[in-house]
Amino acid sequence: MRVDDFDFDLPESLIAHYPLPERSASRLLALDRSSGQIGHHYFSDLQTMLEPGDLLVFNDTRVIPARLCGQKVTGGKVEILVERLTGEQEALVHLRASKSPKAGGVIVIASKDKVDKESVSKEVADDHIAVAELEVTGRTPEGLFFIRVRSGLPLAELIENHGHMPLPPYIERADEALDRERYQTIYNRSPGAVAAPTAGLHFDQALLDNISAAGVDMAFVTLHVGAGTFQPVRVGVVSEHRMHKEYLEVSEACCQQIRAAKAKGRRVIAVGTTSVRALETAAAQGLDGIAPFHGDTQIFIYPGFNFNVVDAMITNFHLPKSTLLMLVSAFAGRNNVLQAYHAAIEAKYRFFSYGDAMFLHGASCHDS
Repeated sequence: MRVDDFDFDLPESLIAHYPLPERSASRLLALDRSSGQIGHHYFSDLQTMLEPGDLLVFNDTRVIPARLCGQKVTGGKVEILVERLTGEQEALVHLRASKSPKAGGVIVIASKDKVDKESVSKEVADDHIAVAELEVTGRTPEGLFFIRVRSGLPLAELIENHGHMPLPPYIERADEALDRERYQTIYNRSPGAVAAPTAGLHFDQALLDNISAAGVDMAFVTLHVGAGTFQPVRVGVVSEHRMHKEYLEVSEACCQQIRAAKAKGRRVIAVGTTSVRALETAAAQGLDGIAPFHGDTQIFIYPGFNFNVVDAMITNFHLPKSTLLMLVSAFAGRNNVLQAYHAAIEAKYRFFSYGDAMFLHGASCHDS
């Protein structure tokens, strides 16, 4: 199976650069993965598609403002995108600069757009310009960098106070104040993601309350979404692609909820591809069903994958030739998914992170 098999043409006008004023006002395309039947709804209609005893599994990660703007001591500008924190004062990051810094190089983070060389290493309280110095300590074979704080603000405080929300590259604007709230689920509680679990962005408190009142159960996993989720697939054959690592946690309490739902013949509905990856990673660890898991995953789900936990899925619309589109195709069938995408384009759905959503349900499909 080739990567080109997951391509489609999308008008740029359908890429959502801003969220709607109301979270649950997004549109919702329902796809029956057994028949390929498509229905057009609004996200607030989801409550009518759920049944008492269904178990919704949410990813409770919190997006950190992981994009930092800095400057090398030699004067060149550097953009830092934190991939993950590896310690209190250390991180694995992507660096964008005219010339990549070498090990031992210093990057200055400032509270202003420009940094005077004379301000480097001065006390922050004295000049209020340089707020931290970061040292590059190494590089991975994949081209990421390790950095540590050499002086100035602690890393977590630096990110929170001087970082920008890491909007995806297809949102062609700078982050704004609204993104601090809207590029975040309302149930987030575990900081560490550098991209939002976007299927969850459509849930507001009223919808959650209505769903709960209808007898639908809820469980939570944590998967800290990495920037690698936006990296293009650079091989021609799908099976040759190697996934990036992401940290996840699936608790015993969540596993118990899943076992109970399965025992009663109820559906386990993953909210987002990140929840799918977390649950199926945990299922791969257990000899007899799902088991708790804390650690990194590189699970790659594409057509031919055998799902052990997930019965239905809520997801956004994904980029052409992306691993996320491959995951959705593995679940609902490539032909079904591409036909649904074409229907969404004709109906002018809004695409990607701030766009509309899909509800994939029904029995398993085995098309290519």
